[in-house]
Amino acid sequence: MIECQSVVRKWGNSLGLTISKEVAETLHLKENKKINFIILEDDSPIKKTFGLLKGWKTSTTQIMKDMRAGNWDE
Repeated sequence: MIECQSVVRKWGNSLGLTISKEVAETLHLKENKKINFIILEDDSPIKKTFGLLKGWKTSTTQIMKDMRAGNWDE
């Protein structure tokens, strides 16, 4: 998983996101390849919560990976 940011832009009658060349190459993305992604708004409660955890030794990215994988101990 790679975390990146993009700006939503008008694309015809739809909205579109761009992915940087570096990210596309790292993930081996090609035109028409289907991908899954999670959208977190800048003011999302999840992002605010994880922002409070900056002092932890475990990175936010690793915590989110563990949660998605079901490796989160309650």
